Amino acid sequence: MPRFENKTVWITGASSGIGEACAYIFAQEKANLILTARKADVLSKVQKKCTELGGKCEILPYNLADIDEIPELVRTALNFFGKIDIIYNNAGISQRALTGDTIFEVDKKIMDVNFFAPVAITKLLLPEMIKNGGGTIAVTTSISGRFGFPLRSAYCSSKHALYGFFETVHAEYYDKNIRVVLVCPGRVKTNISFYALEHDGKQHSKMDDGQAGGISTEKAAKKIVNAIYKQKQEILVGSKELLMVYIKRFWPNLSRRLVRKIKAT
Repeated sequence: MPRFENKTVWITGASSGIGEACAYIFAQEKANLILTARKADVLSKVQKKCTELGGKCEILPYNLADIDEIPELVRTALNFFGKIDIIYNNAGISQRALTGDTIFEVDKKIMDVNFFAPVAITKLLLPEMIKNGGGTIAVTTSISGRFGFPLRSAYCSSKHALYGFFETVHAEYYDKNIRVVLVCPGRVKTNISFYALEHDGKQHSKMDDGQAGGISTEKAAKKIVNAIYKQKQEILVGSKELLMVYIKRFWPNLSRRLVRKIKAT
């Protein structure tokens, strides 16, 4: 029996990258899918492939920077299949700018999309999940949520905040059969650097060398979906760059020295 048959899975940031690749695996596993991203036309293409792979699929285009309308977004999502078993808060924006050069509006937009949107969605879904006997909440953090990194001050801040919020949710609602999966990618070959924001809010429009050399989204998605199925508390996804997580944990002073020497792009 497919692992996610008759399970409803809502993925944000589902039009490309990790979210898209995960959607295809869930579809093969016969899940009921709800896909959210900004561009409806791109989502429709992902929907078509998910349907061909055997999943039921609805699309819910939305710009997660619009925090005020998230209650209506959640109501619409719940109405598609009557419940949500798994929410994968995957959408996010990165950054390529020095802290002092970055205008506050950029900081706020990154925090809204990366942190406040998944917080708002989760707080609205929690009572529904508990009423239905439980659920799984997955969220894409980052190794940048474990330590500061040049040109990423707002991005790192948003990812650090996700750890604090979702680890608390895990502790508070574990006995209500709510499980939290922290998905912590390093370098995965996606367009996140291309769509990153510069100091004035303009799109970076460049693929970082490190990003270009990352693992494939397909490889990342297999690890992530397996972790969600097994309800692992945290999954590190990437290659040799993941060593920095352990260096930070055991040798924090060395970690700071190494980060200072990184030629960030």
